[in-house]
Amino acid sequence: MSNIFVINPGSTSTKLALYKNTEPVFSESVHHSVDELAQFSTIMDQLDYRFELIQNVFTNKGIDCNDMDAYVGRGGLLNPIPSGTYAVDAEMIQDLTKGVQGQHASNLGGVLAAKFAGICKTPAFIVDPVVVDEFDSVARLSGHPQFKRKSIFHALNHKAVGRKAAESLQKKYEDLNLIIAHLGGGISVAAHKQGRVVDVNNALDGDGPFSPERAGTIPAGDLVRFCFSGKPQEKQILKMLTGKGGLVAYTGSNNIQQLLKTSSANDINVAIEAMTYQISKEIAAMAAVLAGKVDAIVLTGGIAFSNEIIEKIEKRIDFIAQVLKFPGEEEMEALALGALRVLTGQEEPKIYAQEAVSYDHNV
Repeated sequence: MSNIFVINPGSTSTKLALYKNTEPVFSESVHHSVDELAQFSTIMDQLDYRFELIQNVFTNKGIDCNDMDAYVGRGGLLNPIPSGTYAVDAEMIQDLTKGVQGQHASNLGGVLAAKFAGICKTPAFIVDPVVVDEFDSVARLSGHPQFKRKSIFHALNHKAVGRKAAESLQKKYEDLNLIIAHLGGGISVAAHKQGRVVDVNNALDGDGPFSPERAGTIPAGDLVRFCFSGKPQEKQILKMLTGKGGLVAYTGSNNIQQLLKTSSANDINVAIEAMTYQISKEIAAMAAVLAGKVDAIVLTGGIAFSNEIIEKIEKRIDFIAQVLKFPGEEEMEALALGALRVLTGQEEPKIYAQEAVSYDHNV
C-alpha cells in the first residue's frame, strides 16, 4: 500500500490530498487571503509560508509526514518536456525558482514536494505540467520565424481524461486518436495522436477559442495598432488577453451558469453562442490535424457540467466522431496516479535535464 501526498498550489489556495494507492484518504484546500499574500514580493517568497501551513495540516490530521512513500506536486512553468512523471531534482528546482517561462503559483508544487521529501527521505515527483510539448514539427510554425507556436495547456487533465476515455472504449490511450477539449476559465483543444499531443492551442495567452476570461486568437493587425496607439500599457494589454478577455470582456462576467440564467439579453446570447462556435471550429481543426481519423471527441473541464453549453457544441461536431463527456477535472487524482505508476513500476520516472528543451532551439 503506497501513501502518496499531493500538493497543488494555486494563486489563492493550496490543495492537498492523501492517497492510499488509488483511494483518497482526505482532500483539503487551504485558502490564502489577499492580505496574507501581499507580504510576499514573488511567488517563491511564499515557499516557507505555504510549507508551514501544510505542516499544520499534518499536525491537525494526526498524520506523520514520514509515513509517505512519495510527495507529488503540480508542475509549473518549466522548459518544454514530454508527458510523464518526473523526479524533482536540483535542475528542476532551479528552473521552477527562476521561472524560465514565467512566475505562477504552480511553480511551488515541485519545490514544496521536494522540501518535504528531503526531510522524510522519500521521492518527489511532478506529473504532466502545463508545458508538456509533444508537437509535430509542422505544428510549431506560426507564420513568421520570429514567433513560435508553444504548447502550454491543461496537460494534466488532458492526459488523465485521455486514459479514462480509452478505458471506456476498452482500448489503450496509446492506440487511439482523440480530440480532447478542456473547457474552463481557459480553454485548450488538442489532437491526441496515439498517446502524443501533436497540436494544441496555447491556452495561456496565445490562441484558440475565447473562453470565460481569455481572449484567444484576436486579429493580429488590430492588436499591433492598438499597442502602438499610445493608450494602453503592457500590463493592461496582457490583462486584456488573459483575465479580462473572452466572456468577461463581452458580458462583464466569467460565470457561465449565471450568464445562462440571465441570457435573455441579446449580447449575452451572442457571446455564449460565439464561444461555443469557436470551440467547435477548433475541434474541427484538430480533426484535420488527425486527417479525419478520430476515435472520439472528449469534452472535459468545469464548463462540461453545463448541458446547455455541451449541446451547443455537440450539434456542430458530432458528425466527426462520438462525443464522450468527463465533466470537471481530477487534478489531485491525476497527480497521485502519476506517482503511483512510478512506485508500482508501471513507468520509469523521467529526468528533467534529459528531456527539457528551450523554445529558442525547439524549431
